[in-house]
Amino acid sequence: MLCLFEASCIALPGEELLDEAKAFTSKHLKGKMDSMEPFLREQVHHALELPRSRRKVRVEARYNIDVYKGEKERNPILLELAKLNFNMVQSFHVADLKEVFRWWRDTRLSEKLPFARERTLECFLVSSGVAYEPQYGRSRRDMAKTNILITVIDDVYDVYGSIEDLELFTEAVERWDLKAMESLPEYMKTCYMALYNTVNQMAYDSLKEQGCCIIGSLSKAWAGLCKAYLKEAKWFHSGYKPTLDEYLSNAYTSISGPLVLIAGYFLSGERITQEVVDFLEQGPKIVWFCSIFLRLTNDMGTSTDEQERGDVLKSIQCYMQETGASEEQAREHIRDLINDIWKHLHQECRTPSPLPKTSIKDALNIARSFEFMYQYGEGFGVTSSTTLDHFNSLLFQPICVDV
Repeated sequence: MLCLFEASCIALPGEELLDEAKAFTSKHLKGKMDSMEPFLREQVHHALELPRSRRKVRVEARYNIDVYKGEKERNPILLELAKLNFNMVQSFHVADLKEVFRWWRDTRLSEKLPFARERTLECFLVSSGVAYEPQYGRSRRDMAKTNILITVIDDVYDVYGSIEDLELFTEAVERWDLKAMESLPEYMKTCYMALYNTVNQMAYDSLKEQGCCIIGSLSKAWAGLCKAYLKEAKWFHSGYKPTLDEYLSNAYTSISGPLVLIAGYFLSGERITQEVVDFLEQGPKIVWFCSIFLRLTNDMGTSTDEQERGDVLKSIQCYMQETGASEEQAREHIRDLINDIWKHLHQECRTPSPLPKTSIKDALNIARSFEFMYQYGEGFGVTSSTTLDHFNSLLFQPICVDV
């Protein structure tokens, strides 16, 4: 019965039979949970809370190790190997995190932009959920730096910058040269230089390793993100209330999915080809569904708080003002959209394309990482105790190994 529930969560759009099976299974499992042994009841609760296919891989690995310790017929050698592997990978992640913290300190962005969020740990956790294998250290570190810069620049557009300043910053990113920085206000110059130097260093590393110049594609993706931020800032300052469709058409870019996925491809170590670059820049469905999943998942956890900080209406409020729905009804609608989009994303991952398997896996893993960050509320702001427990278990608490 539990297998039917899990299968329904990776069903393709239109497979209503599996959806019915999910509803039936969920109902009957909940009715029987009181009579189950505690060990089995915990596993059922875990599966009903969020299906395995949507869980962050490293979080699920730690959970499964803890669960397997309670199995009566467990293989002790297999269990110890799993513990050792988890601790080994954790040590790689901690070393990478230290390097990212050093980079963040050297940028001096927290000093120059005191209004911006400092989310180094959270951004690293997202990147380590995407590229978690030990051999992807450079990808983890550079994706974390990318996520941190996205967060800081998002705050420049949402919280602090005037429309005139934001237009100057957007133009400077589009031009991508140091002369463009001369017209920026002082507080933006450090931000621009941090972005310019960090992205150029990533491009230089790629040029050394693969002989391929990626700066054009990366700067184009950053310019696209800044233009989407600027559009949202203009909506907010003018009091414009977009429809849900308008909001999502821009949010596809402003959530940074296209940027993160193309950067992830360049950082993966896969051989870079023009065919894949062209495919990603065209905005294929896999990027669209991944990005919208990120946006809606984010909105479910942060919409009210972000509006108080000075942000544009989010999907929930767009739907409410467009349809007259209550907040509860709007949240239910967005939750249904998230479930449908996950199925579409799975379908696109199984559809033939030029993308390497690593990029396809990245699309799924970044969706899982975002859902993990917002599963218990605002993962990038007021972090819940449950999320903090996961942070500690992933990075700072090795599993005790029997000797």
